[in-house]
Amino acid sequence: MDLKPTKPLSGFIELLPAQQRCFDECAARMQNILKTFGYSRLDLPAIERAEVLTDKENWDEIETQMFLFQKGDTKMGLRYDGTVGLARYVAGHLNGLTFPFRTYQFARNYRGERPQRGRYREFYQMDVDILGLSELSTNYDAEIVATISKMYDSISDIVGKVKIKIGNRRFWNAMFEYLGLNEQQSREAFILIDKQDKLKDFSEALTEVVGEKASNEINNVFSKGYESFLNKSDNLTSAITEIQNFLKLLNETGIKNAEIDLSIMRGHAYYTGIVFEFFSVDYPDLPAIGGGGSYENLVSKFSKTKIVGVGASIGISRLLVALMENDLIDLSKFEQNITAVVLPMGNDNVPYAMNILSTLRNNNIVSVAYLDADKKFKNQIEYANKISAKFSLIIGEDEVKNNVVSIKNMQSGEQQTVGVEQAIKIIKEA
Repeated sequence: MDLKPTKPLSGFIELLPAQQRCFDECAARMQNILKTFGYSRLDLPAIERAEVLTDKENWDEIETQMFLFQKGDTKMGLRYDGTVGLARYVAGHLNGLTFPFRTYQFARNYRGERPQRGRYREFYQMDVDILGLSELSTNYDAEIVATISKMYDSISDIVGKVKIKIGNRRFWNAMFEYLGLNEQQSREAFILIDKQDKLKDFSEALTEVVGEKASNEINNVFSKGYESFLNKSDNLTSAITEIQNFLKLLNETGIKNAEIDLSIMRGHAYYTGIVFEFFSVDYPDLPAIGGGGSYENLVSKFSKTKIVGVGASIGISRLLVALMENDLIDLSKFEQNITAVVLPMGNDNVPYAMNILSTLRNNNIVSVAYLDADKKFKNQIEYANKISAKFSLIIGEDEVKNNVVSIKNMQSGEQQTVGVEQAIKIIKEA
């Protein structure tokens, strides 16, 4: 019989134990920050109705982007991010939520796109949002950036330091209005500014869309600075003041690694005000490792109530897997952390060994037992070495008879026979 494949489907991630412990540690630290900052976790269904996930009726158009299937008469799909589920949830629980509503999701998401390096079909993402009814102060934009910054700080010893780049959609709306651009020109200018670092000649491409005079003015934003446009129009002054106040708020929260970069645009049709992206300082070749911004009318597909908010997404799978694949994370600290291993020499000694094991665990000592008790001592002690146990507790006939253990320090090689309480003391004091 032919053996079945052992590799997962393309675009799906499997981690080795040390990698998984590293991933879990990072996720736990980041979620601890969110709990400290007063965010409530949502654990929403992975499957949604197709009509919730998309407005399009033609499945052929969207099947390359989503995992869609049908059960009976119901068309369904796997969630591709946390936003759609959040919108449905908030619209359905308006009377049960207190606004501003602070929430986060840590969940697997699924995308049917073609897998490539750094882009997966199944991945973990953290989505953090603060939502308001009808309106939400821009002060919360600074709060969300401070939150994400602290989350990255909590894992900086593993993934290195980050920097924050801040953009502002209101500034560009005001700028295009000041320059007299029409809707089509504005849309195309947005796209060019967002992609300017990938263009061979940004100025030339921009001039083709908006004309030479407007192109020069847009380039002045990057060469002379956005503050040079103060008092050019009321809307420009308002947007510039918003940026300045935003930086002051970040500074007051202790955020020193933020800079204004008005080439940061994010999704054209989604974000409406402050936008931001996080980048690795230690690994500058990585693309943005997180980002978000302020948005309006989150639940418009589900409710007439206006919900506005500010949110961010962290592609935790993309970040950690990229660093692991390039051996940029020291995984030695995430090797199995076993303090003690109990080694019964023969099946007759297993009951006593299990009692010892239970006592160790009741004393919060991370411990396991090697229960292939008829294996030679050489095999058992090799196992203890392979799992990097600090101590081995050897149980033979004499130990059972005298109600003691032989405890061996696996680093020094020192071995002594003591009572169980003394063994626990030795382990805890090591």
